[in-house]
Amino acid sequence: MSLHALETFIKELGENSYRAKQIYAGLYKDRFTNFDEFSTLPKTFRELLKEKAEILSIKLDKHLISKDGTQKMTFAVEEGKVIETVWIPTGDEERKTICISSQVGCTLSCAFCATGLLDFKGNLKVWQIVDQILQVEKIVGDRCTNIVFMGMGEPMHNYDSVIQSAHIFHDPQTWNLGAKRITISTAGVVTGIERFIKNKEPFNFAISLNHPNPVTRKTIMGIDEKYPLEVLLKSARDFTKTLGRRITFEYIMIPGVNMGKENALKLVKILRSVNCKINLIPLNTELHGWRKPNEDEIDTFRELLKSSKVPILNRRSPGKDINGACGMLAAVSY
Repeated sequence: MSLHALETFIKELGENSYRAKQIYAGLYKDRFTNFDEFSTLPKTFRELLKEKAEILSIKLDKHLISKDGTQKMTFAVEEGKVIETVWIPTGDEERKTICISSQVGCTLSCAFCATGLLDFKGNLKVWQIVDQILQVEKIVGDRCTNIVFMGMGEPMHNYDSVIQSAHIFHDPQTWNLGAKRITISTAGVVTGIERFIKNKEPFNFAISLNHPNPVTRKTIMGIDEKYPLEVLLKSARDFTKTLGRRITFEYIMIPGVNMGKENALKLVKILRSVNCKINLIPLNTELHGWRKPNEDEIDTFRELLKSSKVPILNRRSPGKDINGACGMLAAVSY
């Protein structure tokens, strides 16, 4: 619950609303996991809470540690429903990112992504999203500096739970993460982007682009059938114009598919038309017989994009040896 929702709930139980702040602090600062630990609350009220409420937790199933320091946790959220969450320390570890899931499986089937091979088993509830952060921080013994909704699932297909949990992470009384430290991504669900714009959400936003040609993009991103590239780009321009913020395009580099000179030139035109930056990500899976790009191919493609004059990032995909890198989360071996 948000603090406001918790205050309403507490009032309905006949208690003063300030008790909500005590519970909020117990959950997110003290990290209590049962009502007996809330010593600031009267015993009679604690007993009432046990009758009326629950503090639930997802259960750790597997914990893998990469040679580069990345850690991947597999969690059981319900019987037969498993998700994965990744802890990603960067460089000197000043930046510590947690990549969280928003669905069990995925409603989409992006060709490069192992999650798309799984059956969709439902949206995660707010508490199941929030508890990923609580559990991972407890396991690694550290606090994150950034959160990205880029794990299993399409965040815009679980919009309400994703946005509610993002606001909890942003709350000064919980993690107090700046809005720019919370990134929500989409494969291109235009209705979700429009809703995000309308609500003037403050968080960073990323779109998985992956091909500049609308015909070929359909072969990589099935969602292009419903939300064509030109419609998606219009929503991206609306985002930057209405909210006055830069948007991020993510681009999975696949040799022989979307890294040719013609692809680069078309991509440059797109980048020039939107207030954006682009995040280049090498393919990590080996689905469809595709291979990962080598360093020379990445450097050549990046060089071709420089004329766009937009910031170009090259994410190096940590955690590949534990199937924890972008596109590899599948909860089972693919």
